[in-house]
Amino acid sequence: MAGSCTLPLSYKIQNSFVPSLCISKASPAFPMRTSTQFPSRFLTHACFKSKSTTLSVSAAGTSFTWDDVLRISQPESLPDDPSDISGFFQKVKICNRGSEKQSEFLPFVIEDEIVGYLHNGDDSYGGRIGAHVTLHPMLGKPEDRTGAVGDVVKCLGEELIPGIRNELYPVKSSFGSRVFFSLERAAAPYFGIKAYGVQMNGYIERNGQKLLWIGKRSQGKATYPGMLDQLVAGGLPHGIACGENLVKECEEEAGIPRSIANEAIPVGAVSYMDIDGYRYKRDVLFCYDLKLPESFRPENQDGEVDSFKLIPARHVANVIRRTQFFKPNCSLVIIDFLFRHGYMKPEHFGYLDLLQSLRSGDCS
Repeated sequence: MAGSCTLPLSYKIQNSFVPSLCISKASPAFPMRTSTQFPSRFLTHACFKSKSTTLSVSAAGTSFTWDDVLRISQPESLPDDPSDISGFFQKVKICNRGSEKQSEFLPFVIEDEIVGYLHNGDDSYGGRIGAHVTLHPMLGKPEDRTGAVGDVVKCLGEELIPGIRNELYPVKSSFGSRVFFSLERAAAPYFGIKAYGVQMNGYIERNGQKLLWIGKRSQGKATYPGMLDQLVAGGLPHGIACGENLVKECEEEAGIPRSIANEAIPVGAVSYMDIDGYRYKRDVLFCYDLKLPESFRPENQDGEVDSFKLIPARHVANVIRRTQFFKPNCSLVIIDFLFRHGYMKPEHFGYLDLLQSLRSGDCS
């Protein structure tokens, strides 16, 4: 990479990315093979300086304690109709913002396959049929692409891509397809790549009702600090299968031994598409259920969870309907759990629409 990371950002981008990335109109799928060097202004400070998307507790309107959660979860705490599922629709909407802004993004294409989307900056190319972003042909191997794009992410740094964690996500057009290169996890939304994760509802059964273990995220988390979360959740990094990744996350986040974690049941997936500023999130979350022994008590091992509470599933549903206490995508996974375990009824107005909305993103 040319240039030091201490140089002005525009210079760094120009000298590190120009040899690697191009705006093209190419290939049978993307007609007209004319190509220009990728303009440095595309990744300037203004382009990547998006609005804050970290929904912190304060941004949600208040800070809260477990006492607040338990109080508002009680059916009698607010005079509302339990069959009113409009609050669930609101949570789905939060995860699926900005569909009207899709035209502001150019396809990110490698070997004639769309692997992501990049914001078009000043819209110089947005109106041209077939315009897209691609890597330079000299970057023909996955490891070369990983290195070139990784150098740019390093130069952009925490100021422009917050939450860098040195964890690589595979870049591919769909879940089962080949990997074109790997990208820093925190940078995934800025490149519009499809990101996959695993999220697990851990529950017990007592006196005929289900109770969910809920986590409260550490205040030190870079994203959504202090908010409510699934018992276990994590992104799916490069080179590990979903089931094995879930077992690893079970140990790290809740101290669940492999002998118990192996009993988790895959139950489907939810998906969403969220455009906010220059971020284009296209996420698919593989959902798991794990029935735990009543004697089990979760213990966080990696410092990412502050504490846990066991709450009746019906009461968790009230927290989702009435508050913004949960990390947004966790609400989708729990709503899916509520459908599958009979807490949602076809008699509830909007039942089918809500069910369908849990897979609003490209589930491929």
